[in-house]
Amino acid sequence: GRMPTLRWRLYEFKGDEQTATLHLHRCSCYVFGRDRSLKKFPGFVPTDHPSCSKQHAVIQFRLKEEDDGMGGSKTSVRPYIMDLESTNGVKLNNDRIDDMRYYELKEKDLIRFGNSSREYVVLHEGSLNSGFDDTP
Repeated sequence: GRMPTLRWRLYEFKGDEQTATLHLHRCSCYVFGRDRSLKKFPGFVPTDHPSCSKQHAVIQFRLKEEDDGMGGSKTSVRPYIMDLESTNGVKLNNDRIDDMRYYELKEKDLIRFGNSSREYVVLHEGSLNSGFDDTP
């Protein structure tokens, strides 16, 4: 994993209430799940819903190379999500993603784990007029 240059955040919601903010830029990798033995790992995020697997999903920052539009290329470090073969899946913008495959996360993407009602919204410090408190 790489460390990002943008300050990416994941906002957790239960219903209309924001319940947590994860500062994704502080760690190159995050594991979501019910496996409490991982709590010593700085990137562990507990998902306690019974439909969530012990190690449900991972968000990892990876280097992405893109065409710069002038015949060259530019690189950026972007967040990606992967379902770790969980029983009840990961939904990205309401579509279940395939197991063991990285999906690039984009600003304002919505993530759900298993059948949990908690929703996670992806934003970064450049998300203008987002209506979120963006203090570190």
